[in-house]
Amino acid sequence: TTKFTSALDIPVEFLEKNVKLRGKLHHVSEKGLEVEHIPISIPFVTSIQRKWQSQGLLLVRLAGVELAPSGVAWLQRELKPQQMVWFQLLGREDLALECLVLVNKGRFLSICVNEELLRQGLGRTARIEGLRHDSRLYWKLHKRLLRAELKALKKNKGIWNEESYSERIRDRISNNKFVQTLKRFARWLRSAVGR
Repeated sequence: TTKFTSALDIPVEFLEKNVKLRGKLHHVSEKGLEVEHIPISIPFVTSIQRKWQSQGLLLVRLAGVELAPSGVAWLQRELKPQQMVWFQLLGREDLALECLVLVNKGRFLSICVNEELLRQGLGRTARIEGLRHDSRLYWKLHKRLLRAELKALKKNKGIWNEESYSERIRDRISNNKFVQTLKRFARWLRSAVGR
């Protein structure tokens, strides 16, 4: 029932047990998601606690994802301020929390934002900070994230989008020194004839 306003307020046991917390999104930035923690509410106790609860936002980073600039733009488009999110605690680094972020899409469906970003090709899989490398959870999550990244790679999505064969040939021809010299000669000839 306690409202956490700083990453340092969260007990170590919560991090070790990878507890899921609920929060209201306030802002998306390059650093991560700024989320207001919404504690479990107990009717009588919650109304009393609200009077002395301090205000503050938690900085939540997407664990295991190295965002591309287009990934931040996608997050800002897809996640709206005041939207409810769930974040599973995986680790804490300085004042930021490393988390899996879940968003409800409809009544019974929720998506993992970390996986969806990788599936869209808007980032790369990175080391999951805060989890021990020899833990089963680390490898389970890392495998899920790699699968999502592989889907984007196979479909040439986002950062994995390769130029088509014709685009590569056109670029090579236009960047060829002989072709550039011919173009300069043609421009010079046009200007000489125009005088």
